[in-house]
Amino acid sequence: MPVRVSCQCGTSFELKDEFAGRVVKCPQCGRPNRVPGQPVAAQPQADPAFDRDLFLLRQQVLRISEKYDVADEQGNKIVFVERPAHLLRNLGAALAGIVAACMIGGVFAGLAALFTQSALGVLFASLAVIGFLVGLFVVGVGLSAKRHVTFYRDASKGQKLLEVLQDRKWQLITATYTVRDPSGRTLALLWKNYMYNLFRKRWYVKDASGKVQYVAKEDSVILSLLRRLLGPLFGFLRTNFIIARNGTEEVVGEFNRKFTILDRYVLDLRSDIKRSLDRRVALALGVMLDTGERR
Repeated sequence: MPVRVSCQCGTSFELKDEFAGRVVKCPQCGRPNRVPGQPVAAQPQADPAFDRDLFLLRQQVLRISEKYDVADEQGNKIVFVERPAHLLRNLGAALAGIVAACMIGGVFAGLAALFTQSALGVLFASLAVIGFLVGLFVVGVGLSAKRHVTFYRDASKGQKLLEVLQDRKWQLITATYTVRDPSGRTLALLWKNYMYNLFRKRWYVKDASGKVQYVAKEDSVILSLLRRLLGPLFGFLRTNFIIARNGTEEVVGEFNRKFTILDRYVLDLRSDIKRSLDRRVALALGVMLDTGERR
């Protein structure tokens, strides 16, 4: 049932009973008012670092690997995030793929040269091209490293708090990631379809059984289309996301990029009063909304 709040300025407004016991500002005068009733009990979080509704993310610049400092509302650092680029290994994988592709393509090209005046020559020439591409892809991708994301207590990386595992190296249409706690228990699955990004970017948060619980999507269809046509427009059309409960229009959080030169983000979950969305999963989602979208 809705709860009615009466302000000293004479304004009266209604809120959901979930706001009972909380202090809210009057929409007319801005004066703080305590909503009548007993406060709704919020679900406890697994670690004090995640026991909050607002996370400030700052990506470190001039880094080959993607690294983030996560701070609370006061600016105190609470979590350190890293997604290694594995530059040397991936360069080695690419070189090995090129060598393998040249060897396979060379063999078929040599056979094609022996049968230049027959249909076999055309066949071997075609196989040379196909073999080159297949060898490049199979060896290059097979030797490359998956890019997992790890959350630590601090930059010393002495204590792991959370990890997001890239499920597959080759993700053509869909991309899936598994969010796990330090013990290896699956907390959630993050899933996206690249085809959706043509119109409006969105990510799905599934529970361990695969059932969709939340959807993160660009804040506006109109803004999404403008971004496709005009690009970020010097930051004025920067990509922001809303996080909604699946199957409803209930927004439980927002992930917004601040208008700054450096990459700074705000994960705001104050709308999720009951804290039904695990803050660890929400923070993992926030990082993937940046690094997974190459923003």
